[in-house]
Amino acid sequence: MSDPVVESMADVRAHLADVIDRARREETPTIITRRGKQEAVVIDIQEYQRLREIAENAEEAWLNQLADEAESEGTEGAVSLEEMAALLRAHQG
Repeated sequence: MSDPVVESMADVRAHLADVIDRARREETPTIITRRGKQEAVVIDIQEYQRLREIAENAEEAWLNQLADEAESEGTEGAVSLEEMAALLRAHQG
């Protein structure tokens, strides 16, 4: 992946198709700014899916670690991995 290009919202609006093509073909993300503040990033869909998978795997590993620690401490008040994931998502969401 190439270093990101930083462009203003107005510039991206003027050539969105080029920004998308650059993300897809050149694997170059574009950081979009608004009033000088970084607001969003345009990346290739495959890169997005890869990053989502990494995040989901990390979350699952963390939840498994928590479950293992809870199991080693005993089962009183324990919840299933699915219940724990639902509680965390509700807390984040």
